[in-house]
Amino acid sequence: MNFTRLIRSGYVALFFGLIITALVYWPGLHGGWLFDDYPNIVDNPGVQPHHFGLAAMIRAALSSPASDFKRPLASLSFAANYLMSGLDPFAMKLTNLVIHLCNGWLVFVLARLLLTTARWRSDIQMRAITAALVATAWMLLPINLTSVLYVVQRMESLANLFVLSGLIGYVWVRQHMSARRPGIAIALCSVSLVLPTALGILAKETAVMLPLYAFTIEALLFGFRTTSRGRDKALITLFFIVLALPAILGTAWLLPNLLNPGTWATRDFTLGTRLLTETRVVVDYVIWTLLPTPHALSFYHDNFIPSSSLVSPWTTLASICVLVALMAGALALRKRAPLVALGILLSLGCQLLTATILPLELVYEHRNYFASFGLMLAIVPVLDYCQPALFTYAGRVLLGGLMLLWTAETAVSANAWGDPLRLAQTLAERAPDSPRAEYELGRTYIIYSHYDPLSLYTRLAYAPLERAAALPESSILPQQALIFMNSRMRLPLKESWWDSMISKLAMRQPGVQDESSLAALSQCARDELCELPKQRMVAAFDAALSHPNPSARLLATYSDYAWNVMGEQTLGRQLIQRAIGVAPNEPAYRITLIRMLIASRQWDELPSQMEALQRMNIGGRLTDGIQSLQRQIDAANSPANSDRG
Repeated sequence: MNFTRLIRSGYVALFFGLIITALVYWPGLHGGWLFDDYPNIVDNPGVQPHHFGLAAMIRAALSSPASDFKRPLASLSFAANYLMSGLDPFAMKLTNLVIHLCNGWLVFVLARLLLTTARWRSDIQMRAITAALVATAWMLLPINLTSVLYVVQRMESLANLFVLSGLIGYVWVRQHMSARRPGIAIALCSVSLVLPTALGILAKETAVMLPLYAFTIEALLFGFRTTSRGRDKALITLFFIVLALPAILGTAWLLPNLLNPGTWATRDFTLGTRLLTETRVVVDYVIWTLLPTPHALSFYHDNFIPSSSLVSPWTTLASICVLVALMAGALALRKRAPLVALGILLSLGCQLLTATILPLELVYEHRNYFASFGLMLAIVPVLDYCQPALFTYAGRVLLGGLMLLWTAETAVSANAWGDPLRLAQTLAERAPDSPRAEYELGRTYIIYSHYDPLSLYTRLAYAPLERAAALPESSILPQQALIFMNSRMRLPLKESWWDSMISKLAMRQPGVQDESSLAALSQCARDELCELPKQRMVAAFDAALSHPNPSARLLATYSDYAWNVMGEQTLGRQLIQRAIGVAPNEPAYRITLIRMLIASRQWDELPSQMEALQRMNIGGRLTDGIQSLQRQIDAANSPANSDRG
């Protein structure tokens, strides 16, 4: 009897869903690092502490280059992984999978609460089984794969761990809310919205959408009513405080920067064209979620062409019509089919942050981690049960077919992700016009070549890198890889590679990838692994700095090259001082300047720079570095060194 009750509770179905998901993803855990994993984890010493301690953890928490908000909780989780297993991608990916499975369980709990609130079917046990189907379908969706196997996107899955927890708390409190103790209930609702949002933002800013999701659930399922007498003013006030007011203040804070043309200088789209383009992107997201194809889910979407007008391409206007129809349909169905309406609005609402006015890249699959839950909530219950009975049978056959499709495609992709070379080849095949996909394939061949000129992989590397370099919209990554590879192998460098790289740097404001390329070449030259013509490197830096408002990172990279390779100490100091002016709160640049001042024995400026560095020493995160600098100062000022000087 207890076993029968357990089966009907949905937990057995959920358990099998969790097991299937783990098995499907397991081959992918054996893969390597990819793309943004490098600046955020592999090449980020901040998340690689040598020991556990307050200063080391604070340093890790504030080390992320991905955002001005630093996403400290995600960075701390990477540091914890590093302390346990070092730079082992398997352990990192396994942690991501565990988070994904925990989120699957939370999706089950939330879906069951929403099904109950919407009074979907009178059979409580069948609601639980349907909730398990929603969770299982969501866990197996191919569009969510990058949030698991792409290590850095733990930021997204971890943030949603708090989003889902907050929504569960809010819906549970609202279900049990009565007129007897309204103050306690409102307080619990407030905690369910504010605390998980605050914690989620520490992983990724997308957690800020939690109050909007709760508002949507409240509007469609509860109607802001706690009794039959009318809407609860306390609830309305709560959402004004946690949703409307922050939205107004946030928009007012962002708007001046968004209206500045310089903000969009590194992009190939403007605010207006981005808004037009994202209508197509969001419709594509819906299609990719429900009916994915391997070539659609190609990971690299840098070849997505922005819309230039409503009819260029024609799918822009068509996509706007589709989105309007979806919203109108959701509003029309809010009483007859509230779960369908809720799922649609949650999915579209999820895109309001990343698919509207922020100058982010146009397309990323992981942005659908929560949005895909909305779509599953909209379609799974309908396919699982509808009247008459014949429709239920047909719906379940369709649902079964979709789940088999999702499982198979996720399994195929996970298998590709389990091997770096197979993944690079697969992604280049899926997106042959993507500069990043071609570059990543060439870079992977270089890694497998071990810098052996006679290796087969060396010969294979040239074609994809040349293809990527020839694409006008690409960054200078492919040119950098070609120069880097041939220089490391002491092979001739083509003048056309330098010309193309310098031309691209001169034509547009350098982006993050361009800066990373220059940093890689500078590092290679400084380590005496590459023999690069100085006049060409200087021309590349001059082209990059010819645009207004160069980034602190670019200035610091040129400073490093000028000081260590060119031997131009004055230029090196000037550039790092400019970097400090652009990013005064970044300690790394100030530390570099202090070292330069010590080396050139310029003592006058040292006290003010050391004092500024001390002010940044939050929680002792810079103590070791400051003590090391002080020892260098003391050694330089010792009698022996003073006499020698």
